Amino acid sequence: MRSQYIVTVHAYDEMAADDLSVWDVESVFLTGEVVERQKDAKTFESKYRVRGKSLDNINVEVIAKISVTGNVVIITVYTL
Repeated sequence: MRSQYIVTVHAYDEMAADDLSVWDVESVFLTGEVVERQKDAKTFESKYRVRGKSLDNINVEVIAKISVTGNVVIITVYTL
């Protein structure tokens, strides 16, 4: 099984604004933890707030969901 993720345009914009890369996002998933699960009232989709460290040891939070195809979708990324 191959793990895949999709980064939205919004997430790329936010990563650029905070000088983060996809490697930083991967580091957040590897070092972090889910701090909150949110459920959309209309679509019933679950979103996850994942908090961890960037490669430069900066606190970063990623908001992500699992798509219907099973891929992780990175919705937004920001430093804390």
